Amino acid sequence: MIIYKTEAEIAIMKQNASLVSAILAEVAKILKPGMTTLQIDQLCKTMIFDNKGIPVFYNYRGYPFNICASVNDVVVHGFPNNRELKDGDVVSIDLGITKNGYVGEHAYTFILGEVSEAVLKLVRVTKESLYKGIEKAIVGNRVGDIAFAIQDYTERKHGYGVVRELVGHGLGRSMHEDPQVPNFGKRGTGPKLKENAVLAIEPMINMGTKDVYTEDDDWTVRTRDGKPSVHFEHNVCIKRNKALILSDFSIIEAAEKTNPNLNTSYELVSEKALAV
Repeated sequence: MIIYKTEAEIAIMKQNASLVSAILAEVAKILKPGMTTLQIDQLCKTMIFDNKGIPVFYNYRGYPFNICASVNDVVVHGFPNNRELKDGDVVSIDLGITKNGYVGEHAYTFILGEVSEAVLKLVRVTKESLYKGIEKAIVGNRVGDIAFAIQDYTERKHGYGVVRELVGHGLGRSMHEDPQVPNFGKRGTGPKLKENAVLAIEPMINMGTKDVYTEDDDWTVRTRDGKPSVHFEHNVCIKRNKALILSDFSIIEAAEKTNPNLNTSYELVSEKALAV
């Protein structure tokens, strides 16, 4: 059952999504080779508590950390660890908080230093595909319209692998609500979108095969061929004519540009990506 939110609830969710964005922006300012994802996990935990939130990932179905830190061929759910990050790593940070009874949760992918043109393109196309999906997140469309837009742009136009086993989802008092929001599908299928449903739209796109596997920890998901994967996620409220994006990539992008260790040469202004 899809749970529709009141305007007051949406305002709380926007505050929470913006807080997640602000924390990811702080990560963007300091991320560098030599850091560990476990250090980032502890930093995010501190910032969440400093802002009177609760880390929603910690102990969720037994998950033992505050963030998911997915590096290179890890698609999602990567455990923070003590391996030092290095130049050329592609680092996706997924972060969630609960505050005032509602969840904010989204993800952003960073590039450390110099990478190949192929990796730059994968990051750019994945990020653009998120906005292609959001363009379809309006009243009267269906979930399949979002899914088709993402798949069409990434798989059909660019030849990337769209992960099938993992999907976006509704968001509210719980981190995972109805409906599921795949990144693949057919136009005109799935639940009809109605005003004030809130979705986490999150393309997970692989450079090579769509196939993935889960490690023995029962969490870490990797690409089957060992090629990189990229993950971007926004929190979005369904509205008429144009979706309301609750999270804020602009502050993350601004922070990225202040950090000489991060590569933003792939970057387009997010709000203009729909025109690409």
